[in-house]
Order: sequence, then C-alpha cells, then structure tokens
Amino acid sequence: MYLKSIEVQGFKSFAHKLKFDFHNGITGIVGPNGSGKSNVADAVRWVLGEQRVKQLRGGTMQDVIFSGTENRKPLSYASVAITLDNSDHQLPIDYEEVTVARKLYRSGESEYLINGSTCRLKDVNELFYDTGIGKEGYSIIGQGQIDKILSGKPEERRELFDEAAGIVKFKRRKLLSVKKLEEERQNLLRVNDILAELEKQIGPLERQSEKAREYLKKKESLKTYDINMFLLETERIRELLKSTEGKLALTQEELSEAGIRYEDMKQEYEAVEEQVDTIDESIEHAKNQLNETTMLKQQLENKIALLKEQINSAHINDEHYAQRALTIQSETGTREQQLKELGKERESLQTELKERKAVEDAAREELIEVQSRIAALSDGIEKNKSDIIELLNNRASTKAKIQKYDTMLEQIQVRKAQINQRILEARSEAEIQNEEKNKYAGELQNISEQIIRLSDEHHAYEKKIEDIQRILAKETEKFRIGQTAYHREQSRLESLKNITERYDGYGNSIRRVMDNKKQEPGLLGVVADIVKVEKEYEVAVETALGGSIQNIVTEDEDTAKRMIQFLKKNKFGRATFLPLTSIQSYGAFHKPEALKENGVIGIASTLVNVDAKYRDLAGYLLGRTLVVDHIDHGTAIARKYKQTIRIVTLEGELINPGGSMTGGAFKNSSNLLSRRREIEEFEKTVKQLKSEMDQLEEYCNGLRKERAGYYEEIESLKEKLQKAYVIQNTAKMNVDQAEGRIRSIFNTLEDIESEAENLDRQITDIVDNQESITVELDASEHLEEELSGKIDNEQSILEKERELEAEKQKTVEEIHLVSAGLEQKEAFVVENVTRIRDELEKFAQEMKELEESKGGTSKEIEEKEEQIADLRQTIENSKELFTEIQQEIEKFKKDREMLNQQHKTFLQKREELSKHMSQLDKEVFRLESQKEGYEEASEKQINYMWEEYEITYNHALELRDENLTDLSKMKKRISELKGEIRSLGDVNVNAIEDYKNVSERYEFLKTQHDDLVEAEATLEQIIEELDAAMRKQFKEQFAKICSEFDTVFKELFGGGKGTLELMEDEDILEAVIRIIAQPPGKKLQNMMQLSGGEKALTAIALLFAIQNLKPSPFCLLDEIEAALDDNNVTRFAKYLHKLTKYTQFIVITHRRGTMTAADRLYGITMQEKGVSTLVSVSLLEDELDA
Repeated sequence: MYLKSIEVQGFKSFAHKLKFDFHNGITGIVGPNGSGKSNVADAVRWVLGEQRVKQLRGGTMQDVIFSGTENRKPLSYASVAITLDNSDHQLPIDYEEVTVARKLYRSGESEYLINGSTCRLKDVNELFYDTGIGKEGYSIIGQGQIDKILSGKPEERRELFDEAAGIVKFKRRKLLSVKKLEEERQNLLRVNDILAELEKQIGPLERQSEKAREYLKKKESLKTYDINMFLLETERIRELLKSTEGKLALTQEELSEAGIRYEDMKQEYEAVEEQVDTIDESIEHAKNQLNETTMLKQQLENKIALLKEQINSAHINDEHYAQRALTIQSETGTREQQLKELGKERESLQTELKERKAVEDAAREELIEVQSRIAALSDGIEKNKSDIIELLNNRASTKAKIQKYDTMLEQIQVRKAQINQRILEARSEAEIQNEEKNKYAGELQNISEQIIRLSDEHHAYEKKIEDIQRILAKETEKFRIGQTAYHREQSRLESLKNITERYDGYGNSIRRVMDNKKQEPGLLGVVADIVKVEKEYEVAVETALGGSIQNIVTEDEDTAKRMIQFLKKNKFGRATFLPLTSIQSYGAFHKPEALKENGVIGIASTLVNVDAKYRDLAGYLLGRTLVVDHIDHGTAIARKYKQTIRIVTLEGELINPGGSMTGGAFKNSSNLLSRRREIEEFEKTVKQLKSEMDQLEEYCNGLRKERAGYYEEIESLKEKLQKAYVIQNTAKMNVDQAEGRIRSIFNTLEDIESEAENLDRQITDIVDNQESITVELDASEHLEEELSGKIDNEQSILEKERELEAEKQKTVEEIHLVSAGLEQKEAFVVENVTRIRDELEKFAQEMKELEESKGGTSKEIEEKEEQIADLRQTIENSKELFTEIQQEIEKFKKDREMLNQQHKTFLQKREELSKHMSQLDKEVFRLESQKEGYEEASEKQINYMWEEYEITYNHALELRDENLTDLSKMKKRISELKGEIRSLGDVNVNAIEDYKNVSERYEFLKTQHDDLVEAEATLEQIIEELDAAMRKQFKEQFAKICSEFDTVFKELFGGGKGTLELMEDEDILEAVIRIIAQPPGKKLQNMMQLSGGEKALTAIALLFAIQNLKPSPFCLLDEIEAALDDNNVTRFAKYLHKLTKYTQFIVITHRRGTMTAADRLYGITMQEKGVSTLVSVSLLEDELDA
C-alpha cells in the first residue's frame, strides 16, 4: 500500500485545484520559504481527521479555507482528498484503491467521504488503526514536531510509542469499552432506581391485588345472593301489598257507614241535651234562691251567738285587767334591780381582765427572750465542737505529711549524689564528639557550597510536582465521585419525572383519565398536583386527604360527566371527580375553640398552598380536619370534644369522629405529595453537581499543564545533581552521625541537669513545708484549747438559761388560766343583761295593751241584748219562703231524672259507635302505613340493586337461581359476606390492573437489569483482557524499539549509544518514556543537554527505528533535517533510501543532500502573491547530478 495522489482545492494557499501524483520511493517537495510547502503536510494531516487548530498553524478551523488575496475573492470551502493503493488489502476495505476526502464550508458544516460515500470521522480513524497513518501516528512529521518528540509533553511522546507498539487500536477499544461500561453503569443505576421504586410499589400492590381479587369474588357472590334475595323479597312484598290493599278497601267502606250512623245519633242527642239544659237552669235558679235564704238565716244565727259571746267576755275582762297590772309592776322593779347589779359586776370583771392580759403579755415576752438566748448558745456550742473535730483531723493528716517528707528528703539526697557524677561524665564525652563533628562539618561545607543552588531548585520542583500530584489525585477522585453522583442524581431525577408524568402509584382509572389531559382542557389534574405543602406537613396532609389525594379536579360538571362516560365506555374502572363549579368549602371550623388547645398546629386547609381558584376545594377537602403535633394531644382533644373532630398528627395517625383511630408504619418513605418537591430538590442538586464537575475538570486540566512544565525542569536538573548528591550524602552522613552522638549526649545531660534542678526544688519545698507544718500544728493546739474553754463557759450559761425558761413558762401558764376564767364570767354577765332587757320590753308592751282595753263595758252589754231580739224575729219570718223553694226544686229533679235516663242511653250507644269508628280508623291507618312500608321497601330494594349493581327487576329475573329459595339461609350468608368484605378494609379494585402493569414492567426491567449486569461483567472482562494484551504487546515492542533505536542511533551518529527508559513507579501503559543519548566521545546525557542538531538526529533515529520495526505505508516529513549539517544530511538521506523498501517517503525540504536522494521532485512556488502553484521535475535518470 502506498499514497498515489493528493488533491487539494481551496485549502490554505492552494486556491486552484492541484493534484500531486506519487510513486514508490522518495518524493521531494521543494520551494522557497513561504511558498506553501508545509501546507501539503497540513492538508494530509487535516484530511486524516486533525481537529486541533494549532497543529494546523491556525487560529480557527475556518482559517484552512483560502481567505483570498488582493486580486482574488475568498473561497467558500476547502477540500482535500488522498488516494491510496490498496492492492495488498492492508486496509480493511474491499477496494483496490481507497480515496479519503474531507470538506469544510464557511457555514461550519463539514463532511468526510471514503470512496465518495459520506462517513464519520470515527470511520476514518478506524480505517488507519495500527498502520502508522493518522493524525497521531508517525507517518506525518511536521515542522517543530521533531523537537516535540524529545522536549514535548510526556503524554504526546507516549502517543508515538503506542502507535509504534500497535496498541492504539486496543487503547481506542478500551476507551470505547470504558465509555460503554460507564454508560452501562449509568443505565444500570437508572434501572436500579426504577426497580427500587417499583419494588416499593409491587409488594403493596400485590397484596392489594390479592385483596381486590378476594373482594371481587366475595362481591360477585354477594351480588348473586342479593339478586335472588331481591327477587324473593319483591315477590313476597307484592303478595303482602295485594292482601293489604284488599283489607284496606273493606275497612274504609265500613268506616264510612259508621260515620253516617254517628251523625244521625248526634242530632237526637243534641235535642235531649237542650231539654236537660233548660231543666238544669230552672233547678239552678231555685237552688240559688234556697241558698240565699239559707245563707241569710245562718248569718243571723251566727250574729246572735257572737253577741252573746261578747257580753260574757266583757264581764270577765274587768277583773283580769286589774290583777295582771299589779303583777307586771312588781316584776319590772325586780328586773331593773338585777340589771344594775350585773352592770357593776361587768365593769369590775373588765378592769381585772385588762390587768391580767398586760401581765400575761409581759411574761410571754420574757419567755421568748430567754428562748432566743438558749438557741444562740446551742448553735455556738455545736459550731465550736465541729471546729475542734476538724482541727483534730487536720492535725493527724499534717503529722503523716511530716513523716513522708523526712523519708523523701533522705532518698533525694542519695539520688542527687548519683546525678552529679553522671553530669561530669557526660560533659567529657560531649567535648570529644564535638571535635569529631567540626572535622566532618568542614568537609561537608566544601561540597555543599558547590551544589546548594541546584539542590534547592531540584527540591523545589519536586515539591511542586508532589503537591500537584496529590492535589490532582484528590481532585480526580473528587471528579470521579462527583461524576458518579451527578449521573446517579440525574438518573433518579429522570426516574422520578417519569413516575410523576406516568402517574405511577395512582389507580388505573386515574391514569387513563389523565392521559386525556391535553385533549380535555377542563381536566386540571389530581389533588396531589394542585396541593403544595411544606415537607414537615406532608405526612399529615396526605393522611388527612386519604383517598381524596387521587381525586381528579375538573373545571366544571360537564368535564366530569364526559370523563365518567369515557371510563364506562372503555371499562377502565371508577374515579372520583371534583368539579370546581360545584365544590364548596365547609366555611368556618365548627369547633373554633379547639384551635387554642395544646399541640394544635392548625386546620389542615391553612397548612397547604393552593391557587386562589382552588381555595374552596382545599376547604372542602381539609377544612374540617385539625392537625396536631402528636397522638397524645390528639386523643386528649378528641375526648374533650366528645369524639366530634377529625384529627391527624404530623406522623400520620388519624382520629376519626366517633373515636376510631388509624396509624402504624408506612410501607415506603415516598408519598404522592412529596414527588414534585423531590423533583425540584433533585434538579437543584443536579445543576449544582454539573457546575462543580465543570469547575473541577477545568481545574484539573490546568494542573496537568503545570505538571508537564515541571517535569521538563526536573529532567534537566537530575543529571546535574546526581554526582553531587553522592559526595554530599557521604559528608552529610558523617556530620549527621557526629551530631547525633552529640545531641544524644546533650539530651542526656539536659535530662540529668533537669532532674538535679527538680531534686533541688523538691528539697526546698520539703524544708518550707516542714516549717509551715510545724507552725500549723502549734496554732492548731492553741486554737483547740481556746475552743474547749469557750464551750465549757457557754455550756454553764446554757444550763442557767434553761432553768429560767422553765420558770417563765410556768408563770405564763398560770396567768393564762386566770384570764380564761375571767373571760367566761364576763360572757355570762353579758348574756344575763341581754335577757333581762328583753323581759322588760315585753312587760312594758303588755301594760300598754291593758290600759287601752279597760272601761266602757256595761253600756256595750245592753246594746248587744237588743240586737239579739231583732235578729230572732227576722229568722221566724223566712221559714215559709224556704218551704216553697224546696218543693219547686223537687219537681224539677224528677223531670231531670227522666231526661238523664234517656241521655245515658244515647251516651252508651254513641260511645260504642265512636269506639268502633276509632278502631276502624286505626285499622285504616295501620293498613295504609303497612302499604307504604311495603312500597318503600320495594322501592328501596330496586334502588339498592341499581346503585350497587345497575340491575333492573327484569334484568334480575334473567339472573334468577332456582336453587336459592331459603330466605333465612340467604340472609345469614349475605350477612357473613358483608362481614367478610368489611373485614378486608379499604380495597383498591384498580390494584389488579395496576399490579399487572407494574409486574410486567418490573419483569421487563429485571430482564434489562440482568442483561446490563452481564454486559457490565463482559465489558470489565474485555477491559481486563485488553489491558493484559496491551501490557504484553507494549513490553515486547518497546524492547525491540529500544534495541533498534540503539542500532539506528549508532549508524546515524557513527557510534555512541541511544537508550529508552520507562518510569518504573508508574503503570506501563501510562508511564513516561525518557530518551537518553550518548553521542560518540561524550558522556551519557539527558536530551536537554544536546545541541539542536544532535537533538534532531536523535529524534530522526527514533523515527527510523520505529519505521524499521513497523513500517508505515507512507511517511511525510516536513523539513525534519533542517537542523543537520551537510554530513548528517548525507547520512539521513542514505538511511532514508534503506527504508524505501517498505515505506514511501514524501519529504518537504530545502536541503540539497535530501533533494539529491529524492526520486521525484515537486516544486511549490507563489507566482501570484498568496496563491501556491505546482512545478514537477523527474529525477529518475540522475538529471540533478548531470
């Protein structure tokens, strides 16, 4: 394979379309400086996919397009095509000839083509893998790149060796595998997140699904029993209704006949009643006359008796009045005398009592004073005793200290003598070692002055590189961790968004309805979409909402009706809708005083944030629920308000009106209300992580550039420092050993002297302490004597005071007894005075009444006897009238008796008829009520069947089971089924469909998860195998390159030695490669110490060594021999001919020796300023030598 031609148009200075045809051998491209020779190399590099503008000697990629001259307009695109002979099929493509082209337009669009077909840059790179051809291979060596091979960045030099060793394709595959592995891991992370979310759902859904199936099974069985029960009940009710209607008709007819008879009897009864009323009036009139006469007679007789009594009383009173007046006068005198005596006695008692009180108060004050003195003396004695005990304890402790100090003092004296001896020995040894150290220090100073500058620089650069390496490793690890976190959080965010958008966790019917949200503008969302709540209230509000959280909010009733019809039509299940036009808030909280109770946070509707249009909805859903901090406060409030308030706690416990409580652990930590908040938090986290990753990446790139510069400086310094370090280390080792011995001696000496000083301090402290302890003991004994004397004196005084206290106490008690007796006497006297005064008042009142009643009695007696005679005459005159009235009354009574008998008969008949009518009326009411009850029961049965099962009577007849006829057994079974259904609790019938969907999705994702795990393991194995293969191949090839480099180096230099070294402390696949050259007659040198020509020839030797081992089909060299002298150019050209057996060379040059070696020359010139043109000269017949 070789390069057949290069075709350029619009590329840099090639304004015209030019074609360079090439053959095997060496083709030279020559021309003056600035004519555009190097643009040929740039064109080949560019068409092979070069993306780095600096490598193309430009500012932007648009600079490769011909920019025009004074006489030419700029072109709109640049195009380069290279054609290669592939007859040996070295390229993996089924063509004898391969053309690779690249075009770039000023609009920024670009394209790659292989044999006219559009392809990717990746396809071009893969086509030339391990051929040596490529933008990063060794087939194109441009201006300045020779120097970069030696002095460039380690990673750039590494690319050349990787290409030469044939591991570039492996590295690319590894890079792709690593990238794919990262993608697989990210996919696995996403799948794991979704699986984790589904696992949270699948368990509860499975249980809900099983419960729903059991519920539906029991519901279907209940439906069968309900239908047959309904049919049997309906038949029975219809028969009872028919029988009741017949009885009602007969009873109503009989009641009507009885009513007619009752009206006839009523008229007869009213006529008799009128006659009775007339007779009753007459009798009443006669009785009134008789009563008046009788009353008049009785009044007269009573008056006579009264007058007689008054006459007798007048005779008796005259004697009684005189005798009673004398008795009252005598009693009054006696009582007044007693009153005077009691007054004198009271005054005497009060005087004596006052004197006794004064004496008692004085005695009590004396007693209190004595008791106070006794208390003070007791406290003083106790305190002195405590002080003595404390003194004795301290004295014992002090004596123990004296013994201890004596012992310590003896031991310290012995130790001090030993230390003084050791000090003398240590000082003598220190003087000897100091002389040795001064001798070694002089030797070290001589060598250190020579290398100190280089050593400081070397250490500074190494320190900088270490710091950068440490920082870079740390930052790289942070970048990796951050990138993993970023992808994980991004995956979780996408997973959560998908779950939210799909309404996962909602019923099937809810999801089906919300799928129509775009088509139905009236669908506003589920309650969880509309209600926003702070995180701390989420659990409480979601518990308060309960099943309502999945209710669907609509603009109006019409939207809700359409969606209900949609669910019915497609049999998607049931859902609850909340039309805003019909939902109303409950108004104010019905128990406002409960808001002031302990633990109350507020009404649930006030803890949520909703738009203004949804405020009534929030009030409707949450306005009657109270939120409290914990269950204890909740139960206390519920009891206080008689279980009439619905209460939820922050942890999700629910207390319903009536007293039922719901609570326990939640099956998962996620809830419907928190999803949108979690999405916002994840978005913030992802954004922050992305920003941090960008900053870290930029920072790491800067560190790598800085490190590369330091590496160059280190290489230059290492050679200079190597020899100096050997001499310096030897001298330094001697000085260090001497100093170490001296330091050891002085440290020992310091320790000894420090110990001696410490012992001196201890001796001084002990002596001082002994003196102070002796003084302390003397003071303690003196104080003890004082306290003992004081206690004895105070004890004597205390006994005397206690005797005096006893006397005072006895005196106070005697005085108090006397005072108490006097107080009793005074109270008795006051009581007698009050009694006597009351008796005197009564006597005075009685005397006054006697005086008024005395006199005028005789005349009154005569007048009363005359009145009695007149009254008796009046009574005799009224006896005849009385007899006539009685006879008239007897006649009326007989007539009334007859009418009464007739009236009684009528009453009996009327009572019997009325009772009969009442019974009939009750029977009618009973039958009508019974009929209404049967009709209502029938209607209730029909409504129940329609509301529960949407079944009519005719439809139920079609589902009749003839085997079910026993009503009692059916009722029992229905009751059992209802109990079993109630025991199931809340049932989500949509869970069956939801579980099916989630299970299918889970199984699908589980399969994906297993595939991803398998793919991850496979990729890791591939990467491991690639690493092993690359290490093996690179190690083998590098050894060959080293050997070949030494051979070529010797041939080009005429001797000497060329060496390649790997940094041993790094991975072989990433290790830095050092190039060391030793030209003939010179010592082994680092590349930085060579001349420009030596550097260039060394780099050429390396390139030729690589070409020998792995020839590239063609090699384009751009003035790489410019720095060589003529002799070396001749050697270069000679060796170039040796390589043409396997490689085609295109050499851009202006050196005559290279031109002489070329088989064909192309001349590049600029006849028009800014536009390159082509001139061809064939040299196959040695025209140049002639």
